[in-house]
Amino acid sequence: MSAQASIAVLGAGSWGTALGIVLARNGHNVCLWARDPGLAERSQQDRVNARYLPDCPFPESLKITADLPLTLNAAEQVWLALPTKVLADFLSDHASHFPVDAIVVNASKGFEQGTGRQISQMVASCLPKHPFVAVSGPTFAHEVATAKPSAITVASVQPQAAECIAATLRNHTLRTYPTEDVIGVEIAGGLKNVLAIAAGVADGFGFGANARAALITRGLAELMRLGGLAGAKPETFMGLAGVGDLVLTCTDDQSRNRRFGLKLAQGYTRDEAVAAIGQAVEGIGAAAEGERLAGRYQVDMPIVHAVYQVLYEGVLAREAVSQILAREPRHQEV
Repeated sequence: MSAQASIAVLGAGSWGTALGIVLARNGHNVCLWARDPGLAERSQQDRVNARYLPDCPFPESLKITADLPLTLNAAEQVWLALPTKVLADFLSDHASHFPVDAIVVNASKGFEQGTGRQISQMVASCLPKHPFVAVSGPTFAHEVATAKPSAITVASVQPQAAECIAATLRNHTLRTYPTEDVIGVEIAGGLKNVLAIAAGVADGFGFGANARAALITRGLAELMRLGGLAGAKPETFMGLAGVGDLVLTCTDDQSRNRRFGLKLAQGYTRDEAVAAIGQAVEGIGAAAEGERLAGRYQVDMPIVHAVYQVLYEGVLAREAVSQILAREPRHQEV
């Protein structure tokens, strides 16, 4: 475990709250920022985020506030746990408040809507002098917050920054594994949610375990094809941030994206399914950006394309999944 640090966590949803709890439990001074002043006030008073993690009490060194300048003041690390769709505007509006020497750690997954930019690129454009680290892997918020054994990838092109954040986060139940492959970690984390929607749809129609395994395997091949063209390392997709997170998200109902796919199979519209989930479903925006990236790199991504068609072109979910499973077989490729 690293020496005591002053840490700002921006975003008080389930994942941001879980990270704040873990970092404070590790002995760091943590300030968690919530966009909703009411949520911040209630959570600070009750010492628990009742909306997102009601059975996970706050450690003593965790405080929560809606005062952003106060949260960022003197922070040595700034962790981003905000919905991807708001991140670009947030960074543009508030970059001047970030402490000069702070390491920026992204814990969100996805791409900038309308451009397909990775989060590392968004951060670099607004905070070019700050070390950047991405954390990603098979980590459901509740299990991390309740100290269930978990492991996560910590990526940075600056090895010293990756090692610092890995040490900050690591404890006896949470393993951390540094890597320099930011591109691969972000592509895997951003697009696995799209594949989880497809897996949820297939399961919702009762297509069975064989179909789910086929979707996961071929989905992994899509990620690796795109990643290879984008400059990622193949081994990243075979690790925690790749196949680990993909399997978790596609097979467990704690995954919002998988549950969203199940709702689509039950006949819900996109908006109805989102309302039923009650939290951000990152795979929706990621499907559009995955379609954009597939076109940019001229890479075949039939599962991502099928999810895009369902969400944006009105194709019926059953028809889209059936088309994937009925595709003409050919020699298996990476």
